[in-house]
Amino acid sequence: MRKSIGNSSTSAARLAPAALKDDARSQRTDTMAQLRRALILDAARAAFFELGLEGASMREIAKRAGYTPGAIYSYFSSREEIYAALLGESLLRLNAHVASAPDDGTPAERVRSKASAFFDFYRDNPRDLDLGFYLFQGVRPSGLTRELDAQLNGQLRAALQPTVEGLSELGLDAIACEAEVTALFAHMVGLLVLIHTGRIRMFRQHAPQLLAQYLEQLTERLQRCGH
Repeated sequence: MRKSIGNSSTSAARLAPAALKDDARSQRTDTMAQLRRALILDAARAAFFELGLEGASMREIAKRAGYTPGAIYSYFSSREEIYAALLGESLLRLNAHVASAPDDGTPAERVRSKASAFFDFYRDNPRDLDLGFYLFQGVRPSGLTRELDAQLNGQLRAALQPTVEGLSELGLDAIACEAEVTALFAHMVGLLVLIHTGRIRMFRQHAPQLLAQYLEQLTERLQRCGH
Protein backbone atom coordinates (compact mmCIF):
# COMPACT_ATOMS: atom_id res chain seq x y z
CA MET A 1 0.00 0.00 0.00
CA ARG A 2 2.80 2.40 0.94
CA LYS A 3 4.58 1.62 -2.28
CA SER A 4 1.43 2.43 -4.26
CA ILE A 5 1.06 5.79 -2.51
CA GLY A 6 4.69 6.60 -3.17
CA ASN A 7 4.33 5.78 -6.85
CA SER A 8 1.26 8.01 -7.09
CA SER A 9 3.11 10.92 -5.48
CA THR A 10 6.02 10.45 -7.83
CA SER A 11 3.72 10.37 -10.85
CA ALA A 12 1.98 13.55 -9.72
CA ALA A 13 5.31 15.28 -9.24
CA ARG A 14 6.34 14.33 -12.75
CA LEU A 15 3.08 15.54 -14.19
CA ALA A 16 3.22 18.96 -12.47
CA PRO A 17 5.99 20.47 -14.66
CA ALA A 18 4.22 19.24 -17.78
CA ALA A 19 0.97 20.87 -16.65
CA LEU A 20 2.80 24.13 -15.93
CA LYS A 21 4.38 24.00 -19.37
CA ASP A 22 0.96 23.50 -20.96
CA ASP A 23 -0.46 26.47 -19.00
CA ALA A 24 2.45 28.69 -20.00
CA ARG A 25 2.11 27.62 -23.63
CA SER A 26 -1.63 28.33 -23.54
CA GLN A 27 -1.05 31.78 -22.04
CA ARG A 28 1.54 32.60 -24.71
CA THR A 29 -0.88 31.47 -27.42
CA ASP A 30 -3.67 33.61 -25.98
CA THR A 31 -1.38 36.61 -25.69
CA MET A 32 -0.21 36.25 -29.29
CA ALA A 33 -3.79 35.88 -30.48
CA GLN A 34 -4.78 39.08 -28.66
CA LEU A 35 -1.81 40.94 -30.13
CA ARG A 36 -2.64 39.76 -33.65
CA ARG A 37 -6.29 40.69 -33.18
CA ALA A 38 -5.29 44.16 -31.97
CA LEU A 39 -2.97 44.56 -34.97
CA ILE A 40 -5.79 43.63 -37.34
CA LEU A 41 -8.16 46.09 -35.65
CA ASP A 42 -5.58 48.89 -35.85
CA ALA A 43 -5.05 48.22 -39.55
CA ALA A 44 -8.79 48.05 -40.17
CA ARG A 45 -9.41 51.31 -38.31
CA ALA A 46 -6.94 53.13 -40.55
CA ALA A 47 -8.40 51.51 -43.67
CA PHE A 48 -11.99 52.37 -42.73
CA PHE A 49 -11.18 56.03 -42.10
CA GLU A 50 -9.20 56.32 -45.32
CA LEU A 51 -11.33 54.20 -47.65
CA GLY A 52 -14.73 53.81 -45.95
CA LEU A 53 -16.39 50.53 -45.09
CA GLU A 54 -17.06 49.66 -48.72
CA GLY A 55 -13.53 50.44 -49.86
CA ALA A 56 -11.71 48.62 -47.07
CA SER A 57 -11.62 45.05 -48.31
CA MET A 58 -10.36 42.13 -46.24
CA ARG A 59 -7.38 41.96 -48.61
CA GLU A 60 -6.57 45.62 -47.94
CA ILE A 61 -6.88 45.17 -44.19
CA ALA A 62 -4.68 42.07 -44.33
CA LYS A 63 -2.05 43.94 -46.33
CA ARG A 64 -1.93 46.76 -43.79
CA ALA A 65 -1.75 44.31 -40.90
CA GLY A 66 1.01 42.30 -42.56
CA TYR A 67 -1.03 39.11 -42.89
CA THR A 68 -2.61 37.10 -45.65
CA PRO A 69 -6.41 37.41 -46.06
CA GLY A 70 -6.73 33.79 -44.97
CA ALA A 71 -4.97 34.53 -41.68
CA ILE A 72 -7.43 37.32 -40.86
CA TYR A 73 -10.38 34.98 -41.31
CA SER A 74 -9.08 33.04 -38.32
CA TYR A 75 -10.07 36.04 -36.21
CA PHE A 76 -12.95 37.72 -38.08
CA SER A 77 -15.40 36.30 -40.57
CA SER A 78 -15.97 39.58 -42.45
CA ARG A 79 -15.01 43.24 -42.55
CA GLU A 80 -18.44 44.02 -41.07
CA GLU A 81 -17.50 41.90 -38.07
CA ILE A 82 -14.22 43.81 -37.79
CA TYR A 83 -16.07 47.12 -37.96
CA ALA A 84 -18.56 45.95 -35.33
CA ALA A 85 -15.65 44.95 -33.06
CA LEU A 86 -14.11 48.40 -33.38
CA LEU A 87 -17.41 50.14 -32.73
CA GLY A 88 -18.22 47.77 -29.87
CA GLU A 89 -14.92 48.61 -28.14
CA SER A 90 -15.61 52.31 -28.64
CA LEU A 91 -19.05 51.97 -27.08
CA LEU A 92 -17.59 50.11 -24.11
CA ARG A 93 -15.29 53.08 -23.50
CA LEU A 94 -18.26 55.43 -23.86
CA ASN A 95 -20.28 53.50 -21.28
CA ALA A 96 -17.32 53.42 -18.89
CA HIS A 97 -16.88 57.17 -19.24
CA VAL A 98 -20.57 57.83 -18.53
CA ALA A 99 -20.49 55.44 -15.57
CA SER A 100 -17.52 57.32 -14.08
CA ALA A 101 -19.41 60.64 -14.08
CA PRO A 102 -20.77 61.76 -10.67
CA ASP A 103 -24.11 60.16 -9.91
CA ASP A 104 -24.86 61.67 -6.53
CA GLY A 105 -26.98 64.75 -5.94
CA THR A 106 -30.48 65.44 -7.17
CA PRO A 107 -32.05 63.77 -10.24
CA ALA A 108 -31.58 67.05 -12.14
CA GLU A 109 -27.89 67.07 -11.27
CA ARG A 110 -27.54 63.45 -12.40
CA VAL A 111 -29.22 64.25 -15.73
CA ARG A 112 -26.77 67.08 -16.31
CA SER A 113 -23.77 65.00 -15.19
CA LYS A 114 -24.51 61.89 -17.24
CA ALA A 115 -25.60 63.71 -20.39
CA SER A 116 -22.52 65.95 -20.23
CA ALA A 117 -20.28 62.88 -19.87
CA PHE A 118 -21.85 61.35 -22.99
CA PHE A 119 -21.24 64.57 -24.92
CA ASP A 120 -17.69 65.06 -23.59
CA PHE A 121 -16.63 61.56 -24.63
CA TYR A 122 -17.46 62.21 -28.28
CA ARG A 123 -16.19 65.79 -28.19
CA ASP A 124 -12.81 64.61 -26.89
CA ASN A 125 -12.64 61.52 -29.14
CA PRO A 126 -13.58 62.58 -32.68
CA ARG A 127 -12.54 59.24 -34.18
CA ASP A 128 -15.03 57.52 -31.90
CA LEU A 129 -17.64 59.99 -33.13
CA ASP A 130 -16.81 58.98 -36.70
CA LEU A 131 -17.18 55.31 -35.80
CA GLY A 132 -20.33 55.74 -33.75
CA PHE A 133 -22.18 57.81 -36.34
CA TYR A 134 -20.66 56.45 -39.57
CA LEU A 135 -19.42 59.94 -40.46
CA PHE A 136 -16.62 58.66 -42.68
CA GLN A 137 -19.08 57.03 -45.08
CA GLY A 138 -22.13 59.24 -45.24
CA VAL A 139 -24.01 59.13 -41.90
CA ARG A 140 -25.67 55.78 -42.39
CA PRO A 141 -25.17 52.35 -40.84
CA SER A 142 -24.42 50.61 -44.13
CA GLY A 143 -22.75 47.24 -44.26
CA LEU A 144 -23.85 45.96 -40.86
CA THR A 145 -26.19 43.06 -40.41
CA ARG A 146 -29.45 43.67 -38.60
CA GLU A 147 -28.20 41.67 -35.64
CA LEU A 148 -24.96 43.62 -35.32
CA ASP A 149 -26.76 46.94 -35.75
CA ALA A 150 -29.24 46.02 -33.00
CA GLN A 151 -26.43 44.93 -30.69
CA LEU A 152 -24.46 48.15 -31.20
CA ASN A 153 -27.57 50.31 -30.85
CA GLY A 154 -28.20 48.56 -27.55
CA GLN A 155 -24.75 49.58 -26.32
CA LEU A 156 -25.35 53.17 -27.40
CA ARG A 157 -28.72 53.23 -25.64
CA ALA A 158 -27.06 51.86 -22.51
CA ALA A 159 -24.86 54.96 -22.38
CA LEU A 160 -28.02 57.10 -22.38
CA GLN A 161 -29.79 54.99 -19.76
CA PRO A 162 -28.44 56.90 -16.72
CA THR A 163 -29.89 60.09 -18.21
CA VAL A 164 -33.21 58.33 -18.83
CA GLU A 165 -33.23 57.16 -15.21
CA GLY A 166 -32.62 60.72 -14.02
CA LEU A 167 -35.50 61.98 -16.14
CA SER A 168 -37.70 59.24 -14.75
CA GLU A 169 -36.81 60.28 -11.20
CA LEU A 170 -37.94 63.79 -12.12
CA GLY A 171 -41.40 62.29 -12.60
CA LEU A 172 -41.61 61.62 -16.33
CA ASP A 173 -43.39 58.52 -17.56
CA ALA A 174 -41.79 56.19 -20.11
CA ILE A 175 -43.25 57.96 -23.17
CA ALA A 176 -42.22 61.42 -21.95
CA CYS A 177 -38.74 60.11 -21.04
CA GLU A 178 -38.29 58.73 -24.54
CA ALA A 179 -39.34 62.04 -26.11
CA GLU A 180 -37.01 64.10 -23.91
CA VAL A 181 -33.98 61.84 -24.29
CA THR A 182 -34.52 61.77 -28.07
CA ALA A 183 -34.57 65.57 -28.19
CA LEU A 184 -31.50 65.73 -25.96
CA PHE A 185 -29.67 63.14 -28.08
CA ALA A 186 -30.48 65.09 -31.26
CA HIS A 187 -29.22 68.29 -29.64
CA MET A 188 -25.95 66.68 -28.56
CA VAL A 189 -25.33 65.02 -31.92
CA GLY A 190 -26.05 68.28 -33.72
CA LEU A 191 -23.52 70.12 -31.57
CA LEU A 192 -20.96 67.34 -32.02
CA VAL A 193 -21.30 67.48 -35.79
CA LEU A 194 -20.88 71.27 -35.69
CA ILE A 195 -17.70 70.80 -33.67
CA HIS A 196 -16.50 67.94 -35.86
CA THR A 197 -16.97 69.90 -39.10
CA GLY A 198 -15.82 73.23 -37.68
CA ARG A 199 -19.17 74.83 -38.50
CA ILE A 200 -19.63 75.91 -34.88
CA ARG A 201 -17.19 78.75 -35.62
CA MET A 202 -19.67 80.20 -38.10
CA PHE A 203 -22.05 80.91 -35.21
CA ARG A 204 -19.32 82.09 -32.82
CA GLN A 205 -20.70 79.85 -30.11
CA HIS A 206 -19.16 77.48 -27.56
CA ALA A 207 -20.78 74.06 -27.89
CA PRO A 208 -20.28 72.82 -24.28
CA GLN A 209 -21.85 76.05 -23.01
CA LEU A 210 -24.81 75.59 -25.36
CA LEU A 211 -25.30 72.06 -24.04
CA ALA A 212 -25.07 73.24 -20.43
CA GLN A 213 -27.76 75.86 -21.14
CA TYR A 214 -29.98 73.25 -22.78
CA LEU A 215 -29.65 70.88 -19.83
CA GLU A 216 -30.28 73.67 -17.33
CA GLN A 217 -33.41 74.75 -19.19
CA LEU A 218 -34.59 71.14 -19.51
CA THR A 219 -34.26 70.32 -15.82
CA GLU A 220 -35.70 73.67 -14.71
CA ARG A 221 -38.71 73.19 -16.98
CA LEU A 222 -39.37 69.72 -15.62
CA GLN A 223 -39.05 70.89 -12.04
CA ARG A 224 -41.37 73.86 -12.65
CA CYS A 225 -43.97 71.54 -14.11
CA GLY A 226 -43.89 69.47 -10.96
CA HIS A 227 -41.83 66.61 -12.43
